[in-house]
Amino acid sequence: MSHIFPRHTKDIPPTASFGEGCYLIDDKGKRYFDGSGGAAVSCLGHGDQEIISAIKNQVDKLAFAHTRFFTSDPAENLADLLIKNAPGDIDRVYFVSGGSEAVEASIKLARQYHLEKGDLNRKHIIARRQSYHGNTLGALAVGGNEWRRKQFSPLLINISHIAPCYEYIDKSDSESSFDYGQRAAQELEDEILRLGKDEVIAFIAEPVVGATLGAVPAVKGYFKRIREICDKYGVLLILDEVMCGMGRTGYLFACEAENINPDILCIAKGLGAGYQPIGAMLCSSRIYDAIKHGSGFFQHGHTYIGHPVATAAGLAVVTALLDRGLIDKVKTMGDKLSFALKKELGQHPNVGDIRGRGLFQGIELVEDRETKKPFAPSLAISKKIKDLAFSAGLICYPMSGTRDGINGDHILLAPPYIINDSQIDEVVGKLSLSISQLIN
Repeated sequence: MSHIFPRHTKDIPPTASFGEGCYLIDDKGKRYFDGSGGAAVSCLGHGDQEIISAIKNQVDKLAFAHTRFFTSDPAENLADLLIKNAPGDIDRVYFVSGGSEAVEASIKLARQYHLEKGDLNRKHIIARRQSYHGNTLGALAVGGNEWRRKQFSPLLINISHIAPCYEYIDKSDSESSFDYGQRAAQELEDEILRLGKDEVIAFIAEPVVGATLGAVPAVKGYFKRIREICDKYGVLLILDEVMCGMGRTGYLFACEAENINPDILCIAKGLGAGYQPIGAMLCSSRIYDAIKHGSGFFQHGHTYIGHPVATAAGLAVVTALLDRGLIDKVKTMGDKLSFALKKELGQHPNVGDIRGRGLFQGIELVEDRETKKPFAPSLAISKKIKDLAFSAGLICYPMSGTRDGINGDHILLAPPYIINDSQIDEVVGKLSLSISQLIN
């Protein structure tokens, strides 16, 4: 009898015993292709000896030193590497233990930045519906995943949520993709004016929406307009790249595809590739200098920030991504995965949309392809497909509530960057079989 508190008390998972490349092996010897990288985490696959050696070497030298008293070489070196490759004037790195912590830190830093400047009226944050930014209370509040928020809503701070950039559902037949994006972005300016043009702290968004919408990139021009609106009203732009960053979309930082620069950037998941729990909040020199030349103290912190072993792992991971040419490989293999998915499932009567960027692909499932009508939530389509795929030896990431938190289903794929051609065939074949077994 286990004393673990599982994610679901009525759905106990098998025990993972080994990891080998793109596969996980349970205690019975069954192999599973890690088609979602856990939750877009295991970008290098499992059992990478270079990363493992870096962790072991760091443990031999120094396991822990509290950042109130010390910095450490791996933390300094990882920060240097990230800043060397970061967009715009991003200049400082604040290491944490995961994505939710990175978002929490970004919210607090954004508020303190305005206070340090004497701008005391800034008190509102704007985010988007159908987004996900983490499970701690602040991150949950800015997130727009209604299913996750609902039972905790009395505990959440008040956040404004505007529409996502969700072309498949929200673009009208009479407008171009560009015009739709401009209309969607205009909601930000409208909301800033409604709240008070001098009262908004920040706008937070995922460059490619992950878990809640299923790998949805914005249309061309959307984020450029968002950046313009933020600049016009002195609103900070926070980009959450926890799921879509660190090479996942074919760019080290996902915002590179949009040709925009954030004020604050959140990363995690692929930063440690699953070998250690690590995340980071990156900020511009302008924001850092406001703290440095003001109070000098960021009123925030956790015990394990800047952890030497975690940052040693992160340093090895980012170095591997860059030195092994894996970012370019993600673009190539992402194109192949997208092509294979569209070839196999593009005309399936219950596949409404296949979208994504790089090795970050989403498949939206519908009852009626022509009308885009979703399946009834009671059918639990995405979960059942996940269960069938798991039985077939494929791990994928299901989500319901794609449209509005209640209706809609999608499957997310985020395989390791080391995936090969035959494994793409394996993923697509097993997923296609699982979909057909359930709804054909």
